[in-house]
Amino acid sequence: MDAHFLGIGELAEAPPVAVVVDVMRAFTVAAWAFAQGAEKIVLAESPADALALKAGHPDWLALKDGPPAPGFDMVNSPGMLRSVDLGGRTVVQKTTAGTVGALAVREASLVLCAGFVVAEATARLLRTRESGSVTFVVTGEDGRAEEDLACAQYIARRATGAETDPAGFLRRAAESRAATELAEGVRQGVHPDDVALCLELDRFPFAMTASPEGSLMVLRPCAVPSLTGDAPI
Repeated sequence: MDAHFLGIGELAEAPPVAVVVDVMRAFTVAAWAFAQGAEKIVLAESPADALALKAGHPDWLALKDGPPAPGFDMVNSPGMLRSVDLGGRTVVQKTTAGTVGALAVREASLVLCAGFVVAEATARLLRTRESGSVTFVVTGEDGRAEEDLACAQYIARRATGAETDPAGFLRRAAESRAATELAEGVRQGVHPDDVALCLELDRFPFAMTASPEGSLMVLRPCAVPSLTGDAPI
């Protein structure tokens, strides 16, 4: 597999296959939303668009980065979301980096959204599809976010079937600027368990695929079958 690691601003055109990585916290939150029963997640262009989508669909729930805000039902925190029953609901998500990255590659033939919590399932899906060239979109800090790059590199290695020790990759993420800011309360809308939850390797057995549905970019969970001959983690 030919892997490329790019920031959002480095995307000259939509690649054939894109894995959009946001560990802290957009796609950890998305995975938790599906685990809590959400049917789908609509990725919004802006906070105003998120509120407009909710206004047009009163049963949808809107989620954003930062502190609670009028009109939004939830914040971008896995620690807070894990106790919410989302059975059958649609969530509208707008974040600073993750949703922006996914929308930037919306014309790719396959878009996966990932964090450590769905790393193995994402890698397995790439192997199942026998993807020759894959662009990993490192969403945080203009492509320099260590937690996102570490996760992307780990998934890329696992996608080749290579036996890979995750410890070093997780350590890099745990020592990242984002992890420090979350732990020290620099960012708002944070639960004390957020960093630990973002570093739970393979917490969930599904991958997450994003694709256009009408005018919307929609994220859904995707079951991934086991592969014969999978190398151990």
